[in-house]
Amino acid sequence: MDVPNTQLFRTSISSIPVMRILLVNKFYYRRGGDCVVTINTADLLQRHGHEVGIFTMDYPDNIDTGITVGTASQTDFAGSMPQKLRATWRALGHGDIISSFSKAMDSFRPDVVHLHNIHSYLSPVIAEIAHHRGIRVVWTLHDYKLICPAYSCLDPDGHVCEECFTDTAAVLRRRCHKGSLAASAIAWLEARTWNRLRLQSAVDTFICPSRFMMDKMASAGFDRRQLTHLCNFDPATHTDVNTVRTKGYALYAGRLSREKGVDTLLSTASGMPGLQLTVAGDGPLGDELRQTYATAENVTFTGHVDGKRVKELMSQAAFTIIPSEWYENNPLGVIESLNAGTPVIGADIGGIPELIDEHSGIIFTSGDTGSLKSALEKAMARDWDHTAIAHDAHDRFSADTHYDRLMQIYHRAD
Repeated sequence: MDVPNTQLFRTSISSIPVMRILLVNKFYYRRGGDCVVTINTADLLQRHGHEVGIFTMDYPDNIDTGITVGTASQTDFAGSMPQKLRATWRALGHGDIISSFSKAMDSFRPDVVHLHNIHSYLSPVIAEIAHHRGIRVVWTLHDYKLICPAYSCLDPDGHVCEECFTDTAAVLRRRCHKGSLAASAIAWLEARTWNRLRLQSAVDTFICPSRFMMDKMASAGFDRRQLTHLCNFDPATHTDVNTVRTKGYALYAGRLSREKGVDTLLSTASGMPGLQLTVAGDGPLGDELRQTYATAENVTFTGHVDGKRVKELMSQAAFTIIPSEWYENNPLGVIESLNAGTPVIGADIGGIPELIDEHSGIIFTSGDTGSLKSALEKAMARDWDHTAIAHDAHDRFSADTHYDRLMQIYHRAD
């Protein structure tokens, strides 16, 4: 179910009383996109006067905001055998997750429970606990875990795969999760325990940040009436867009891993001496890529940089590149780049094409070096209107637009 037109609903939105909203994510620090969205959502709701609580796993890097109303004890699948068994027990909905979340519900008494990334380190049992108390439950989906036990819709060879949409045992047969039989068995048990019908019975609305994800959820059997689309947002406002990109470099900012297509990008860009490429980030391929392209004079590796520095790099870049080779959902990297007035050269996969039009970027065939090279050449030759890109992005991805539509979703969950 798509939310109604924002303008038509704005009058009733303004009359919404203060609500108590419990946000749930397994971590609460800027670890990944799910964490960033959760933190940004908490700030947004508080700015509009709502009372916000946080429930998360107890973890040393979590931000101390003063609004955490409960934590589950830390679990670790990479620890000792007893620790792994305890983590598995929780993922299946048992252990102290029930008592700790029930206590948080008792103390905070929310009007809405808004779930984010909860599998494995927390558990979907918290949706059932809230639902059984008559609390509205919405769930923002940041990955494909509900339809792919290995999260990514990739097989062990890195190819796009949808076999588990109809047969979750495929993750076990093919050892899709981390290439491990044990890890894949746990993933399969989770999928069997938290099956589609059980999840749908406990959740009022599943929020899909991309229409692509919404379509994939429906193709895997989820009821479209419980699915809605709400794009992520960028809380930053760029009042002074850098229209002159004197440094003129192209930017890749993200994880250095195979599914991100960064090796395809580097093999292409290193053979284009007219292109200066900055690669910001690190990951499992980091050492290998730095060694392979150490002699490429037009490639610069920055290593890991924080979010503030990434946005600075984006605001100075001629364009950014999202060369993914997996089903990206609603990448913040695209949204943040466009919000800074920086065009995006993006792969035609997942939710990426939804975010880019002919005025704000160029789409190329995912994994195709020839298509990527052609797109890069066109991007370098084009005179981009950075101010127009930023203004359009501010309208599409603004915090105010996101807030209005989120309120619609909260109140349509009755």
